[in-house]
Amino acid sequence: MLTINHTESGGTIIDGTAKGDGSAAILKTNGWRWSRLLGAWYVPYSRDVAPKSRIINGTAAALRAANFDVTVTIQSGIRDMTEVESDRAARQSDRVDALDAKAERLTDAAESAHGKAREMSNRYPLGQPILVGHHSERRHRRDIERAHDAADAAREADRAAEKAKAKADAARHTTDHRYDPARIARRIDTLEADLRKAHRNLDGHTRTIATTAAGVRFTETTAAATGAYADQLRDSIERLTTQIRYWKDVRDAQTDAGIRLYTRADVTPGDLVKVCGQWRKVKRVNPKSVSVETGYSWTDTVKYDAITDVADGKTGRTRKPGDTA
Repeated sequence: MLTINHTESGGTIIDGTAKGDGSAAILKTNGWRWSRLLGAWYVPYSRDVAPKSRIINGTAAALRAANFDVTVTIQSGIRDMTEVESDRAARQSDRVDALDAKAERLTDAAESAHGKAREMSNRYPLGQPILVGHHSERRHRRDIERAHDAADAAREADRAAEKAKAKADAARHTTDHRYDPARIARRIDTLEADLRKAHRNLDGHTRTIATTAAGVRFTETTAAATGAYADQLRDSIERLTTQIRYWKDVRDAQTDAGIRLYTRADVTPGDLVKVCGQWRKVKRVNPKSVSVETGYSWTDTVKYDAITDVADGKTGRTRKPGDTA
């Protein structure tokens, strides 16, 4: 008996599979992955999202067609975002620990490989020629080849250890990056755009696709969603609303702590703004962005959350967010 379980905290996992039972090929085809940590197959990115019905139902149907007994259990319900983020941070911490351990193992393996390479190289005095025709010739050539192979293996082990260390270092800073003020601001913008789209699809909308020179408009109308699709959109709206509220609270707390981003009130035309390490002159100030000069006939658009510093265009004096422009 195979059981497909979906929970908010655990995501979608299937229990009851066994090696060689024929289920692996079906699960792979339907987008499942194997987790050594869980010891089970799972659907990627299925935690704290609505159940992925297409994958769940498609997998169940394919397994039943292959004569497997399958049951499906779904426990849905939106969790508190504080709990969601706490669990995410804990998983990330566990991942960092695992990557650190892997990097340490690979470093030890690299040191061992270098030791073996040195041992092979030291079997003969430096500059010792191969005695052609001597009974030792074959062994000498074989030892040289083994020494080369050991040196190659040591270099490969070094690269593997360095790669593992880099992954561990990157993972160590993931949570910090996630709570970077500029990233949060961009995340809120994205979530709000998704929320507006979900509302449009739920309620139905009309958009203009073309307008003639005479002012005649050609429109396209999307009917309001119904049935299962409407239920899916309502679930998305609730989730998005919950996420937006949480991240706005985080940004408000950061602002109260003095961690602010530049806004329209901080920049005026003629100022210099620092973007990606380069200073650019402001041509125009907009509600959500500034237009900066490029040295050509056009301007570039830069969102406020991408600005890391502002300076007066005449005096060069820099200003922090909240200073009088």
